[in-house]
Amino acid sequence: MMRLANPHYFLSFSKKLTPWLAIIGILSSLAGIIGGLFFTPPDFLQGETVRILYIHVPTAWLAMGGWSCIALASLVQFVWRHPLAGIAAKAMALPGAVFTALCLMTGSIWGRPTWGTWWEWDGRLTSVLILFFLYLGYIALSRSVSSVNSFSSVSRLPAIYALLGAINLPIIHYSVLWWRTLHQGQSLGLTHSAIAPSLLWPLPLTLLGFSCLFALITLFRMRYLLAHAQYEARLQRMASL
Repeated sequence: MMRLANPHYFLSFSKKLTPWLAIIGILSSLAGIIGGLFFTPPDFLQGETVRILYIHVPTAWLAMGGWSCIALASLVQFVWRHPLAGIAAKAMALPGAVFTALCLMTGSIWGRPTWGTWWEWDGRLTSVLILFFLYLGYIALSRSVSSVNSFSSVSRLPAIYALLGAINLPIIHYSVLWWRTLHQGQSLGLTHSAIAPSLLWPLPLTLLGFSCLFALITLFRMRYLLAHAQYEARLQRMASL
Protein backbone atom coordinates (compact mmCIF):
# COMPACT_ATOMS: atom_id res chain seq x y z
CA MET A 1 0.00 0.00 0.00
CA MET A 2 2.81 2.39 0.86
CA ARG A 3 4.51 1.68 -2.47
CA LEU A 4 1.38 2.95 -4.21
CA ALA A 5 1.78 6.16 -2.20
CA ASN A 6 4.52 7.12 -4.64
CA PRO A 7 2.70 9.12 -7.35
CA HIS A 8 5.13 8.05 -10.08
CA TYR A 9 4.71 4.36 -9.27
CA PHE A 10 0.95 4.78 -9.04
CA LEU A 11 0.78 6.47 -12.45
CA SER A 12 2.85 3.70 -14.02
CA PHE A 13 0.71 1.02 -12.34
CA SER A 14 -2.58 2.66 -13.33
CA LYS A 15 -1.56 3.05 -16.97
CA LYS A 16 -0.96 -0.70 -17.16
CA LEU A 17 -4.22 -1.50 -15.38
CA THR A 18 -6.62 0.80 -17.24
CA PRO A 19 -6.65 -1.11 -20.59
CA TRP A 20 -7.59 -4.32 -18.80
CA LEU A 21 -10.31 -2.59 -16.81
CA ALA A 22 -11.69 -1.06 -20.00
CA ILE A 23 -11.72 -4.36 -21.91
CA ILE A 24 -13.22 -6.41 -19.07
CA GLY A 25 -15.68 -3.67 -18.13
CA ILE A 26 -17.02 -3.09 -21.64
CA LEU A 27 -17.19 -6.76 -22.68
CA SER A 28 -18.72 -7.96 -19.41
CA SER A 29 -21.28 -5.15 -19.34
CA LEU A 30 -22.32 -5.75 -22.94
CA ALA A 31 -22.50 -9.51 -22.45
CA GLY A 32 -24.61 -9.16 -19.31
CA ILE A 33 -26.97 -6.55 -20.80
CA ILE A 34 -27.43 -8.42 -24.08
CA GLY A 35 -27.91 -11.70 -22.23
CA GLY A 36 -30.44 -10.12 -19.88
CA LEU A 37 -32.39 -8.43 -22.67
CA PHE A 38 -32.50 -11.21 -25.23
CA PHE A 39 -31.53 -14.57 -23.70
CA THR A 40 -33.43 -14.75 -20.42
CA PRO A 41 -37.14 -15.52 -19.99
CA PRO A 42 -39.61 -12.98 -18.57
CA ASP A 43 -40.44 -13.31 -14.90
CA PHE A 44 -43.73 -15.08 -14.17
CA LEU A 45 -44.88 -12.14 -11.97
CA GLN A 46 -43.08 -9.06 -13.29
CA GLY A 47 -42.92 -10.05 -16.93
CA GLU A 48 -40.52 -8.12 -19.15
CA THR A 49 -39.96 -5.36 -16.57
CA VAL A 50 -37.66 -7.70 -14.63
CA ARG A 51 -34.96 -7.03 -17.23
CA ILE A 52 -34.13 -3.70 -15.60
CA LEU A 53 -32.64 -5.89 -12.85
CA TYR A 54 -29.39 -6.14 -14.82
CA ILE A 55 -28.89 -2.37 -14.63
CA HIS A 56 -30.53 -1.54 -11.32
CA VAL A 57 -28.73 -4.07 -9.12
CA PRO A 58 -25.17 -3.20 -10.29
CA THR A 59 -25.85 0.53 -9.90
CA ALA A 60 -27.25 -0.05 -6.40
CA TRP A 61 -24.19 -2.16 -5.56
CA LEU A 62 -21.83 0.58 -6.75
CA ALA A 63 -23.82 3.34 -5.04
CA MET A 64 -23.18 1.69 -1.67
CA GLY A 65 -19.82 0.21 -2.62
CA GLY A 66 -18.58 3.58 -3.86
CA TRP A 67 -19.30 5.27 -0.55
CA SER A 68 -17.80 2.32 1.33
CA CYS A 69 -14.58 2.80 -0.65
CA ILE A 70 -14.65 6.56 -0.04
CA ALA A 71 -15.05 5.95 3.69
CA LEU A 72 -12.21 3.38 3.67
CA ALA A 73 -9.91 5.74 1.76
CA SER A 74 -10.87 8.53 4.14
CA LEU A 75 -10.01 6.32 7.12
CA VAL A 76 -6.60 5.55 5.59
CA GLN A 77 -6.06 9.26 4.97
CA PHE A 78 -7.20 10.22 8.46
CA VAL A 79 -5.23 7.59 10.38
CA TRP A 80 -2.17 6.83 8.27
CA ARG A 81 -2.09 10.04 6.18
CA HIS A 82 -1.60 8.08 2.96
CA PRO A 83 -0.70 10.68 0.29
CA LEU A 84 -3.09 9.31 -2.33
CA ALA A 85 -5.97 8.21 -0.11
CA GLY A 86 -7.71 11.59 -0.11
CA ILE A 87 -7.25 11.92 -3.86
CA ALA A 88 -8.71 8.43 -4.37
CA ALA A 89 -11.73 9.32 -2.24
CA LYS A 90 -12.31 12.52 -4.20
CA ALA A 91 -11.94 10.65 -7.50
CA MET A 92 -14.60 8.11 -6.52
CA ALA A 93 -17.19 10.69 -5.50
CA LEU A 94 -18.35 11.69 -8.99
CA PRO A 95 -18.82 8.16 -10.43
CA GLY A 96 -20.42 7.17 -7.13
CA ALA A 97 -22.95 9.99 -7.48
CA VAL A 98 -23.65 9.03 -11.10
CA PHE A 99 -24.28 5.38 -10.25
CA THR A 100 -26.49 6.41 -7.32
CA ALA A 101 -28.54 8.61 -9.64
CA LEU A 102 -28.85 5.71 -12.10
CA CYS A 103 -29.93 3.47 -9.24
CA LEU A 104 -32.69 5.89 -8.28
CA MET A 105 -33.84 6.37 -11.87
CA THR A 106 -33.90 2.68 -12.78
CA GLY A 107 -35.60 1.88 -9.48
CA SER A 108 -38.27 4.46 -10.23
CA ILE A 109 -38.80 3.09 -13.75
CA TRP A 110 -39.00 -0.45 -12.32
CA GLY A 111 -41.34 0.64 -9.55
CA ARG A 112 -43.94 2.27 -11.80
CA PRO A 113 -45.34 -0.96 -13.34
CA THR A 114 -44.49 -3.09 -10.30
CA TRP A 115 -45.80 -0.90 -7.46
CA GLY A 116 -48.06 1.44 -9.42
CA THR A 117 -46.07 4.53 -8.43
CA TRP A 118 -42.85 6.25 -9.51
CA TRP A 119 -41.79 7.05 -5.95
CA GLU A 120 -42.61 6.07 -2.40
CA TRP A 121 -41.11 7.65 0.71
CA ASP A 122 -40.21 4.35 2.31
CA GLY A 123 -37.02 3.42 4.11
CA ARG A 124 -34.98 2.00 1.22
CA LEU A 125 -35.79 4.66 -1.37
CA THR A 126 -35.41 7.55 1.05
CA SER A 127 -32.09 6.33 2.46
CA VAL A 128 -30.66 5.88 -1.06
CA LEU A 129 -31.82 9.40 -1.93
CA ILE A 130 -29.99 10.62 1.18
CA LEU A 131 -26.90 8.78 -0.08
CA PHE A 132 -27.13 10.69 -3.37
CA PHE A 133 -27.26 13.99 -1.46
CA LEU A 134 -24.28 12.83 0.63
CA TYR A 135 -22.31 12.34 -2.58
CA LEU A 136 -23.23 15.83 -3.76
CA GLY A 137 -22.26 17.27 -0.39
CA TYR A 138 -18.91 15.47 -0.45
CA ILE A 139 -18.15 16.76 -3.95
CA ALA A 140 -19.03 20.32 -2.94
CA LEU A 141 -17.03 20.12 0.29
CA SER A 142 -13.93 18.63 -1.32
CA ARG A 143 -13.95 21.35 -3.95
CA SER A 144 -14.57 24.17 -1.48
CA VAL A 145 -11.57 23.29 0.69
CA SER A 146 -9.23 23.02 -2.33
CA SER A 147 -8.18 19.54 -1.27
CA VAL A 148 -5.65 18.89 -4.03
CA ASN A 149 -3.03 21.60 -3.68
CA SER A 150 -0.22 19.07 -3.33
CA PHE A 151 0.35 15.39 -2.75
CA SER A 152 0.62 15.82 1.01
CA SER A 153 -1.75 18.66 1.84
CA VAL A 154 -5.13 16.99 1.44
CA SER A 155 -7.78 18.45 3.72
CA ARG A 156 -9.18 16.15 6.38
CA LEU A 157 -12.64 17.75 6.45
CA PRO A 158 -13.97 15.64 3.54
CA ALA A 159 -12.56 12.54 5.27
CA ILE A 160 -14.53 13.29 8.44
CA TYR A 161 -17.64 13.95 6.35
CA ALA A 162 -17.21 10.62 4.50
CA LEU A 163 -16.80 8.65 7.74
CA LEU A 164 -19.90 10.24 9.24
CA GLY A 165 -21.84 9.61 6.04
CA ALA A 166 -21.02 5.90 6.24
CA ILE A 167 -23.63 5.66 9.02
CA ASN A 168 -26.22 5.69 6.23
CA LEU A 169 -24.93 2.45 4.68
CA PRO A 170 -26.30 0.01 7.30
CA ILE A 171 -29.53 2.02 7.31
CA ILE A 172 -29.87 1.36 3.56
CA HIS A 173 -29.05 -2.32 3.98
CA TYR A 174 -31.44 -3.02 6.85
CA SER A 175 -34.19 -0.59 5.84
CA VAL A 176 -36.30 -3.37 4.32
CA LEU A 177 -36.21 -5.16 7.69
CA TRP A 178 -36.67 -2.19 10.01
CA TRP A 179 -39.63 -0.52 8.27
CA ARG A 180 -42.62 -1.49 6.17
CA THR A 181 -41.59 -0.95 2.58
CA LEU A 182 -42.68 -1.59 -0.99
CA HIS A 183 -39.12 -2.58 -1.81
CA GLN A 184 -38.51 -6.31 -1.81
CA GLY A 185 -36.21 -7.92 0.71
CA GLN A 186 -32.72 -9.21 0.04
CA SER A 187 -32.73 -11.47 -3.02
CA LEU A 188 -29.02 -12.27 -3.18
CA GLY A 189 -26.65 -13.49 -0.52
CA LEU A 190 -23.29 -15.17 -0.28
CA THR A 191 -24.86 -18.63 0.04
CA HIS A 192 -28.36 -18.25 -1.40
CA SER A 193 -30.38 -16.56 -4.13
CA ALA A 194 -34.10 -15.97 -4.49
CA ILE A 195 -33.67 -15.36 -8.24
CA ALA A 196 -34.13 -18.28 -10.64
CA PRO A 197 -30.86 -19.42 -12.31
CA SER A 198 -32.37 -18.80 -15.75
CA LEU A 199 -32.70 -15.12 -14.81
CA LEU A 200 -29.62 -14.83 -12.62
CA TRP A 201 -26.72 -15.73 -14.92
CA PRO A 202 -26.31 -12.32 -16.71
CA LEU A 203 -26.26 -10.43 -13.41
CA PRO A 204 -22.68 -11.38 -12.35
CA LEU A 205 -21.51 -10.17 -15.76
CA THR A 206 -23.03 -6.72 -15.34
CA LEU A 207 -21.84 -6.57 -11.73
CA LEU A 208 -18.28 -7.31 -12.87
CA GLY A 209 -18.49 -5.01 -15.87
CA PHE A 210 -19.93 -2.03 -14.04
CA SER A 211 -17.43 -2.48 -11.19
CA CYS A 212 -14.52 -2.44 -13.66
CA LEU A 213 -15.91 0.68 -15.33
CA PHE A 214 -16.25 2.35 -11.93
CA ALA A 215 -12.60 1.50 -11.17
CA LEU A 216 -11.57 2.72 -14.63
CA ILE A 217 -13.26 6.09 -14.15
CA THR A 218 -11.72 6.39 -10.69
CA LEU A 219 -8.20 5.79 -12.02
CA PHE A 220 -8.71 8.31 -14.82
CA ARG A 221 -9.90 10.90 -12.32
CA MET A 222 -7.01 10.19 -9.96
CA ARG A 223 -4.55 10.73 -12.78
CA TYR A 224 -6.30 13.98 -13.67
CA LEU A 225 -6.24 15.19 -10.05
CA LEU A 226 -2.55 14.32 -9.72
CA ALA A 227 -1.74 16.18 -12.95
CA HIS A 228 -3.77 19.15 -11.71
CA ALA A 229 -1.89 19.07 -8.39
CA GLN A 230 1.44 19.09 -10.23
CA TYR A 231 0.27 22.00 -12.36
CA GLU A 232 -0.85 24.00 -9.31
CA ALA A 233 2.43 23.28 -7.50
CA ARG A 234 4.39 24.45 -10.56
CA LEU A 235 2.39 27.68 -10.70
CA GLN A 236 3.03 28.32 -7.00
CA ARG A 237 6.78 27.79 -7.46
CA MET A 238 6.84 30.16 -10.42
CA ALA A 239 4.86 32.78 -8.47
CA SER A 240 7.31 32.62 -5.58
CA LEU A 241 10.35 33.28 -7.78
